[in-house]
Amino acid sequence: MDQKQQSNERASDVTIDSPMTDKICIRDLTVRNIIGVDAWERSKRQPIIINLTVYTSVSAAGDTDHLPYSIHYGVLCKTVEAHSEKSEFRSVEALADSIARVTIRKCHAPKITVRIDKPRALLHAASAGVEITRSRSDYSEEELQDAVPCPIRFNQEDIIFVKDLRLSCIIGVNPWEREEEQVVVVNLKIYPGLDPTPDRKADYVSSTHNYRTIVRTITKYIEASSYKTVEAFVTSVARIAIEKCHVSKITVKVEKPSAIVFAGSAGVEITRDKEFFAKSAAHKTHVRSTSSVTASLETRADSHIPTRGPVPARLTHVVYLALGSNMGDSAANITNALRLLEQGDNVRVVDTSFLYETPPMYVKDQPPFLNAACKVKTDLAPLDLLKKIKEIEAGMGRDFGTIRNGPRPIDMDILLYDSIEYHDDVLTIPHVAMQEREFVLRPLCDIAKDVEHPKLYRHISQLLSQLLLKQSESNEDTGTIHKSVNLRRKIVHWDAKTLIMGILNTTPDSFSDGGNYSTTEAAALRAQQLVDDGADIVDIGGMSTRPNAIEISEEEEIRRVIPVIQLLRARGFDTPISVDTFRASVADRAIEAGADLINDVSAGERDPAMYSVMAKWNVPVCLMHMRGDSKTMTSKTDYGKYNDVVGELSKELDKSIQKAIAAGVHRWNIITDPGIGFAKNAQQNLQILKRLPEMIRESKNPLVGYPCLVGPSRKKFIGDLTQQLDATKRTWGTAAACTASIAGGASIIRVHDVKEIRDVVKVSDAIWRVHA
Repeated sequence: MDQKQQSNERASDVTIDSPMTDKICIRDLTVRNIIGVDAWERSKRQPIIINLTVYTSVSAAGDTDHLPYSIHYGVLCKTVEAHSEKSEFRSVEALADSIARVTIRKCHAPKITVRIDKPRALLHAASAGVEITRSRSDYSEEELQDAVPCPIRFNQEDIIFVKDLRLSCIIGVNPWEREEEQVVVVNLKIYPGLDPTPDRKADYVSSTHNYRTIVRTITKYIEASSYKTVEAFVTSVARIAIEKCHVSKITVKVEKPSAIVFAGSAGVEITRDKEFFAKSAAHKTHVRSTSSVTASLETRADSHIPTRGPVPARLTHVVYLALGSNMGDSAANITNALRLLEQGDNVRVVDTSFLYETPPMYVKDQPPFLNAACKVKTDLAPLDLLKKIKEIEAGMGRDFGTIRNGPRPIDMDILLYDSIEYHDDVLTIPHVAMQEREFVLRPLCDIAKDVEHPKLYRHISQLLSQLLLKQSESNEDTGTIHKSVNLRRKIVHWDAKTLIMGILNTTPDSFSDGGNYSTTEAAALRAQQLVDDGADIVDIGGMSTRPNAIEISEEEEIRRVIPVIQLLRARGFDTPISVDTFRASVADRAIEAGADLINDVSAGERDPAMYSVMAKWNVPVCLMHMRGDSKTMTSKTDYGKYNDVVGELSKELDKSIQKAIAAGVHRWNIITDPGIGFAKNAQQNLQILKRLPEMIRESKNPLVGYPCLVGPSRKKFIGDLTQQLDATKRTWGTAAACTASIAGGASIIRVHDVKEIRDVVKVSDAIWRVHA
């Protein structure tokens, strides 16, 4: 036994019966280690800064000036340094716990605080890390051995921290602070020991405690915020961390370095927990307002229109599934699989992706697939959920004895289950090959782009970007993936061409063609003429929504619309039909009669039953932005101080979309419409057309990715610009607006003059559509 080892053992003997009020400290010990990923999310060796505080008694060494009665900090330092650099961990939590164990075992430390800083952990923060305090009593003898993995168990005094996160945002009450973004410095302390979670396996950190996930969530919120006071700002950050990231308790410190000329910074620090915000919410009364217009609607409460209640609280597990089909009616197969998945009371589908037609990947000689992804909540364990999925696949005719990756009526895979990692002979979570499959990642990005892969430490959107880059650098032809929709039993690619929706008004009072097609026969002939002229969809409306139009009764609207649809279908008319209505009962009867699409100018806001009808029939739906009704819309054109009509309508329309999804409407069926001419003045209509790419393609816009319908046809702002009072003579002004819409990314153009606009669309598509 060497002298240093004897020193540490004697120190241990002395401190057994002595109060541990003294500390031996090692500050800023720098080692190099592969621990998780760096700021660019690469698994690279990076600097780790270790701070150690050993709680002991130095009384004997102080009295005798004899080193064996203390813990030798040189030995302590070398032990920790050697252990840290020879090991490899996925998390700082596991490294800190491992250091605590080795110092307790080898250096006989009775109690120790270990702080680990990763200065290269995050791009915009000085460091991130963990601080834990452990004593000998926290471990069994087996756990103190190096070879035995130890589950991560947090104590109440442990913290996960983010140091000096520097971001830019609008904050302050002064006029100049409302115009220019300024830097804020955010420090976070999370208290994982307060979370009521069971012990985790070794070297595993849940998303609740993952500083990278928490920082991403908070950063997105901060950079979009515009608070006047730091007090409100810091409270909101704490609320986001607790409500969105599900931490139990957090300390948030926010500083403004530019606030005071002769001071380094000014700021506010608060500590909040779940109970604080729960009590705060209990004191607030949430009043749901109903407009007089909505209250006066004559919508009957049909018992055959299903309603969808809230997700049961017991369905706590969040699971992402991939779905695919290339046999039979693939779109119907995917929809049917989701319906079967919800049978019983232990699975609820809460979100769906867009629909994609994809080339076969592994076995090339087979039809293309339709692929989608869905998010479900369940109380089933992974193997029980897998069993249910296999029963659905078998029941829908899948033959498990055929060639692997060959044709199949339905294929369902568990991609992610909470943040767990699981592996046995029949199931691996996360799905072992998801990162190499564009047909999996692309739909998954629609609903989980910011979800982190538990093993690869990357968001789903990052995995897709990496895969697309890899594919672009290779010479392999992977084929083209098309975002698609099932429209009258045909798969339509949104990127193939701009669809023309021909307008058919069966009304006596529409602003440009009122009374022209008010009989069933005249309307049917007009529908056929629209198709002959080049319409891809015929949109039939029975009530005018022009400014100051008089709203008719539900019965009258049905009388004007339903017979036309019935007559067309009876004559073999096979072009998709859209019904232009905001009434659920009219939409319900129209789809039953043979319509294929619901075009709701109120985005479901005028009739609470509309979302249920949309979900019931599983058809494409167009959700248009408007405010008020035909009598009030012209007075509702105030879009805030900056007149940001695109930003405001996007947020308002997104709320309607979320309501539709919550009601069971599949994302792949949703089409957006900015509502040209509805609660917008002339300049706002032009702003929408000019900024349409921002609404359709800008990643920060909530409407990004949704196919968009634009309806500028014969609108008043075109008449004002062209000085044309006669609405029927606004064709070429409409053509210019349609061209701008197609250049901006519109997928559908809704027009009266189909024959003239058809050529406009062809040329515009040739210029601006990649797959024209």
